[in-house]
Amino acid sequence: MQYTSITPLHTCFYPIPKHFYSPHRSFNLNKKTLPRSSLCSTHFTNKCCFTLSSTHSCSQDQQKHKGDNNSTDPDTNPDRQNRINWEEFYSSIQEKRRQYSEDNEEPEVELSNHSGIYTNMWWTDLKAAVGQRINVEGIVSSLGVFSKDKHLAIPHVIVPDIRYIDWAELKKRGFQGVVFDKDNTITVPYSLSLWSPLASSIDQCKSLFGNNIAVYSNSAGLDEYDPDGRKARILERAIGIKVITHRVKKPAGTAEEIEKQFGCESSRLIMVGDRPFTDIVYGNRNGFLTILTEPLSRAEEPLIVQQVRVLEVALVNRWSSQGMKPVNHTLLPDCQQCVKDEPL
Repeated sequence: MQYTSITPLHTCFYPIPKHFYSPHRSFNLNKKTLPRSSLCSTHFTNKCCFTLSSTHSCSQDQQKHKGDNNSTDPDTNPDRQNRINWEEFYSSIQEKRRQYSEDNEEPEVELSNHSGIYTNMWWTDLKAAVGQRINVEGIVSSLGVFSKDKHLAIPHVIVPDIRYIDWAELKKRGFQGVVFDKDNTITVPYSLSLWSPLASSIDQCKSLFGNNIAVYSNSAGLDEYDPDGRKARILERAIGIKVITHRVKKPAGTAEEIEKQFGCESSRLIMVGDRPFTDIVYGNRNGFLTILTEPLSRAEEPLIVQQVRVLEVALVNRWSSQGMKPVNHTLLPDCQQCVKDEPL
């Protein structure tokens, strides 16, 4: 018996269950067999070798029984008796692979299940990074400040950092709570932990105002960039201060959410931040006592934020030198009374 030559292209091995190949079982094939392929079998009960070729192989015996292969009776058609039901075979292979993956908990399965979450987190972080560099609400608000509300950018108090604030004097004057900005006020930019040199001042503030201390930030707690509150929760655990969630970026928005948190009017609250055109404008517009601090670290700030900060400080200094005063606050007529000469 002679065979035509075969040029193999690819060979792969798969174990075949015994029930798929049996001389006593017939298979009903509803689909066409693979064209231009040959099936070489040595031990069908253990392994099956599929060899794809570019030529069609046949034998003299196959030609001899060509007419018999067209028979529709599987009992009288030995070739159809030896054929494999490919649909059942591949279904079995896929089922075994699925069961194996579930039993062994492959990492690929875990990654595919959470890939959407990772993608959403990546997109949220990207929006947060861009949004903290370009504050559209701040730009729109700045136009109004430039035109007619320059005094809103002038803080009541200016200190190097919160260690120079006399919390006891502020408490004695009747203030009931403190609201901190986050980045470059109590943490370095994009950090979720307190800047360690400020720990003693924060502890004193907590001892005087109790739970009436909160963070109101344009990053952690803002719905747009922290929709699930993950960053807010991490920051709360790290510094032990409540983070207020809100929908609108400073300086836009009202003090309604903050007043609800503290249970008092904003005129009895203190707003502490490092940006004149966001933190200070927001605080003055809503009746807070406003305290401006210097940034904790300029190195971590993006270049555009550094440039905007230089412009803000230059304008505030110019307006102050021209005699412009901040909004008068009834609880603290002389704002310098709450400033220490030496840090705590």
